[in-house]
Amino acid sequence: MTTLSNTRNVRIEWADCDPAGIVFYPRYFEIFDACTSALFERALGLTLFQSLKTFNFAGYPLARTRARFMRPTRYGDDVTVHTAVTFGHASFDIEHRLSHNGLTCVECSETRVWVVQDPADPASYKSQPVPEAVRAKFNLP
Repeated sequence: MTTLSNTRNVRIEWADCDPAGIVFYPRYFEIFDACTSALFERALGLTLFQSLKTFNFAGYPLARTRARFMRPTRYGDDVTVHTAVTFGHASFDIEHRLSHNGLTCVECSETRVWVVQDPADPASYKSQPVPEAVRAKFNLP
């Protein structure tokens, strides 16, 4: 069974760059976060806000991330980010590959956790298995 992936095109803006005109590395994590949301929106057919209500959960916070920077990107570059997911029980791994002109510039992996508000302590959150209805939306025949 194949899992849904997503490709997103992004233009590097001036605000993404340092004074030398290359992307300031934390901006890549903002791009990757938006790509994770875009993947879920594509699969579920809902915005994140709509998903929170529909699936009665509190989000999918980042538990771990790691990036490998191979080539810089600069102001005005049009880059492509390919994003794929692999589900665990209550967590899932996301892989991002950002490329420019066909060359990989940054690779990033994320582990995120599906969380709900803890009924015993409304100020806290706890992990919960990713619902089967969500997983099913990612599986392609």
